[in-house]
Amino acid sequence: MLNSILQFITMSDNWAVDMINDLWKSKDKIPQYRYDGMRMVFEEMKTLYQSNQVDVKAAIEGDTELHTVIQARHLSIQRNKRCLTAYLYNRLVRLKHLRWKAGSVLSAEVRANLSDQEMEWFQNYNQILAKYMINVDSDGMLDLTLNTEPPKHIYARVRCVKHYGIFETEDGRQFNLCEDSEHYMLRYDCQQLINQGVLKYVPND
Repeated sequence: MLNSILQFITMSDNWAVDMINDLWKSKDKIPQYRYDGMRMVFEEMKTLYQSNQVDVKAAIEGDTELHTVIQARHLSIQRNKRCLTAYLYNRLVRLKHLRWKAGSVLSAEVRANLSDQEMEWFQNYNQILAKYMINVDSDGMLDLTLNTEPPKHIYARVRCVKHYGIFETEDGRQFNLCEDSEHYMLRYDCQQLINQGVLKYVPND
């Protein structure tokens, strides 16, 4: 009986660990949300819990041989809970980092990899961040996601990585951002495009 239970526990743990490995291998990207893995781990945790409920009653009545099996199931449940928590938490950390790096609009590729709950979290985080910036600067000019590190110069030389078209700054200046074109811009104006991968800094000679 113990061997069969431990074999089932190992199978359950493999689902949770596989999800963690999938996230780790993707580096800083957000991989496809594992609906299948979440469902399987929850179902197996439920089965283990229900089995423990039955055996705990028998153990209370004096069957001490079940103590090891009950403990093994309980440890498997706890391990799976930690794995799922780490999986969900680290996906949100990456999503939060993406908000600060790329802005409030997610690409279609990223949206396709998120769960409905993650999309809702991202929208709520956007609203909280926007509300805070407006409270700090009622003119709506403050953007904390720009220049997260103090710049050495207010102007920067940048090169266009991919075609963007006409870009107009807040003071009305226009730049024709064609691929491989270079421009001299205020860091405030170009930082968002740099975060989005449209522009990149050109190092000083």
